[in-house]
Amino acid sequence: MGKNTSIYLDYNATTPTDPRVLDYMLPYYKDKFGNAASFHHKFGQEAKKAVENSRKILASELNGRIREIVFTSGATESINLAIKGLCGKIGRKKNHIITQATEHKAVLDTCNAMKNKGWEVTMLPVDPEGFVNPDNVLASLKNETILVAIMHANNEIGTVQPIADIGHICREHGVYFLVDAAQSFGKLSIDVQKMNIDLLAASAHKIYGPKGIGILYVNQKNPRISLQLQIDGGSHERGFRSGTLPVPLIAGFGEAVRIAEEDRDVENEHLLHLRDKLIDEIKAAHPDAELNGSRKKRLTNNVNICFPGVDAETLIMKMKSVACSTGSACSSANLEPSHVLKAIGHRNEMAHSAIRFSLGRFTTEDEIDRAIEIINKTVTAIKKTSPRHRLLSV
Repeated sequence: MGKNTSIYLDYNATTPTDPRVLDYMLPYYKDKFGNAASFHHKFGQEAKKAVENSRKILASELNGRIREIVFTSGATESINLAIKGLCGKIGRKKNHIITQATEHKAVLDTCNAMKNKGWEVTMLPVDPEGFVNPDNVLASLKNETILVAIMHANNEIGTVQPIADIGHICREHGVYFLVDAAQSFGKLSIDVQKMNIDLLAASAHKIYGPKGIGILYVNQKNPRISLQLQIDGGSHERGFRSGTLPVPLIAGFGEAVRIAEEDRDVENEHLLHLRDKLIDEIKAAHPDAELNGSRKKRLTNNVNICFPGVDAETLIMKMKSVACSTGSACSSANLEPSHVLKAIGHRNEMAHSAIRFSLGRFTTEDEIDRAIEIINKTVTAIKKTSPRHRLLSV
């Protein structure tokens, strides 16, 4: 890449579609354009075959069963279907949900919607690195608890939760366990059976697949889960979700997962090297910079750093050639401080100084070297003119 090109460091927001995935999808937009529900002729049969092939790949990635994979438009829809569908099916017999403070808004807003309908929601705290204590999950369980919803890896600070421990607690007490795996699926090893996961949401566009397609894993054995349909209009996806299946997107999702599984170890090693280099070089130039989240138990591609006395929005605007963010892409229009950073103990001013850099498959060492130079120079320049930083330095 040339010296004047932009450096994309916002892979936790979305990823570019891998060229191999795009090539794999194209025939399903051209010659293999059939409806997967029209299985009486060749076109429909080809489409159905592509859908089921992807379903098989996705199930294998999770160590789940093929029939347990439900295609949706993305993780947000999957989470809505899981929470609202489960509560709607069970009714008011069990009306207590447990979640935690740093969840994605897809979980928090859906839980709040259920709260407005009369369900009780317990919001667990996290420690300064963003971890949920499994003992707090256990202590919060009631006879009325129907669901525990805990994300696998945080989208802002990269903290990876002790999912297996929480899953064990849920299974021991007969409570359903929902995991938002949007940031971890395809990047970390997930075994729904060993981790005792009952419901899991993921999206293709986080792992170099197309936008507009996701999955909900729904456990169909010990326990077998039923969900109330949220979209009327047919009995597609074994009655879990109505609507014509987007075959090209589903085919692309399967191929993206196949590539991710094949390249995972090498890719994570590459990202870990670049991530740690970015953290260390920033900290060396700016010792007051504070890494948010755990240094050890975090996504290999995630860096979230506070620059005390520096306004993050100003920093981003001045670093025009570095594409990064102040937090979740789904909340980027909101000027309120990040709820994740508030939950780990930051005050508003500190939270407003945080930048998220997220690396990916196509990030090069040269790009990281150039990004480090741009970041450090820009932060230094802002500090020299920032009254907020001068006050903090006194």
